[in-house]
Amino acid sequence: MESHEVRLLTQVEDRHWWYAERRELLRRAIAGLAPGDALDIGAAGGGNTRVLLQHGWRAAALEYGAEGARVCAERAISVVRADATALPLAPASLDLVVAFDVLEHIPDDKSAVVSVFEALRPGGTFLVAVPVDMRLWSAHDEAVGHVRRYSRSELTDLLTGAGFVLEDVRSWMVLLRPAVALRRWLGDRLGSGSGSDLDDPPSWLNRVLGGVVAAERHLPVGSLPGVSVLVRARKFA
Repeated sequence: MESHEVRLLTQVEDRHWWYAERRELLRRAIAGLAPGDALDIGAAGGGNTRVLLQHGWRAAALEYGAEGARVCAERAISVVRADATALPLAPASLDLVVAFDVLEHIPDDKSAVVSVFEALRPGGTFLVAVPVDMRLWSAHDEAVGHVRRYSRSELTDLLTGAGFVLEDVRSWMVLLRPAVALRRWLGDRLGSGSGSDLDDPPSWLNRVLGGVVAAERHLPVGSLPGVSVLVRARKFA
């Protein structure tokens, strides 16, 4: 992700509906876990890292780029600048790894997943979120440095191939998928899709969109096509 995109994310993530709901999804995912040692890969603004810290985890951020590491340090978040394909950690030293919207940026995603598997203790949890469906590929993906958008099977095969056992796989942003697809299709064809979707919507629209994605927590839509896929995986070996 380019430096200006990291700064833009930092400016909007505390109030933006997309990031707010993602933090809520993280809270729900860790609700039944005993706090321990955690790593937030690709933390950028550090919003998810702060969720972990607030819930008693000994959490640090890992950032590949200088700007992301600088932002975390400015926010008093412990940060390691390193490559996710070769985590600079002792084997079996972590209880939890979070990689929300990270793997799609990494050309060698297999090495990254294997590195996470090796860093987790037996029983450790890996929480993953990635964008899905190459039919949604647009200028947004290029602006934020995506290498790919996954299919559900590509992601699950990647994780199980590294040794993980999948505990939960579900789509996210199912209800808003038609609107996202239309916006990106129009943007690319009208020449207005030259940047990412990291905008700062009016407060009323922010509330509406936040309400729509929050409704998915209570609806049986997790198996339907969405914009992202969320996975909870565990290391048992």
